[in-house]
Amino acid sequence: MVTKTLLALLMLGTAAAASAHEVWIERDGAGPARIYLGEPAEPLPPGGDPEFAKLRQPRLVPASTAEQVRRAGFIEVAVPAGDVRAWDDNVFAPWGEDGAREGVIYYARAGRAEPRHELPFEIVPAAANGDRFTVLRDGRPAAGTDVTLVAPDRSTSTLKTDAAGTVTVTPQVPGRYLLVAAVAEDGSHTLPGGTVQKLHRITTTSFVQP
Repeated sequence: MVTKTLLALLMLGTAAAASAHEVWIERDGAGPARIYLGEPAEPLPPGGDPEFAKLRQPRLVPASTAEQVRRAGFIEVAVPAGDVRAWDDNVFAPWGEDGAREGVIYYARAGRAEPRHELPFEIVPAAANGDRFTVLRDGRPAAGTDVTLVAPDRSTSTLKTDAAGTVTVTPQVPGRYLLVAAVAEDGSHTLPGGTVQKLHRITTTSFVQP
């Protein structure tokens, strides 16, 4: 029998895992995309993040029937040339008490060649291959939103979007960079795991600085 105390601890564990994790995509040139679940500012453990098994079948945008091959710590999928986008609303089950349940949807993008959005919550380059990005929620700029920048050495810094929802990144060294933003929305939302009263949306965009 699961006690209320144990159940509360389990829910707290789910909440902590969901808030600490991101889904992100890496791609080298025109090669296959690699979709990760984990903590991008931390070294990837051997075999992948402990929560990686919960990333089962992320949905690509546009929709794709390409085979998703599970590797050690990431899902590999062959995709057409260009920026890559995916999302998943079924990674972590909703958590919290009845009437105050919470859930999460992850969005991810690799590349900055296309200055347009395709996801409900996306970090979009203002110009192709530029260093200025706009955080968009349903196509509208998300002003005053914190954006975490993960540098190639895994160090992090925090930026905040201006009134137009934009931030400017100044890459210091060549390598892969990752931008992360999150919003929380109150109100009833339906996820595969059930109805929640607060929805967390977490979005990432990765790009390679030559």
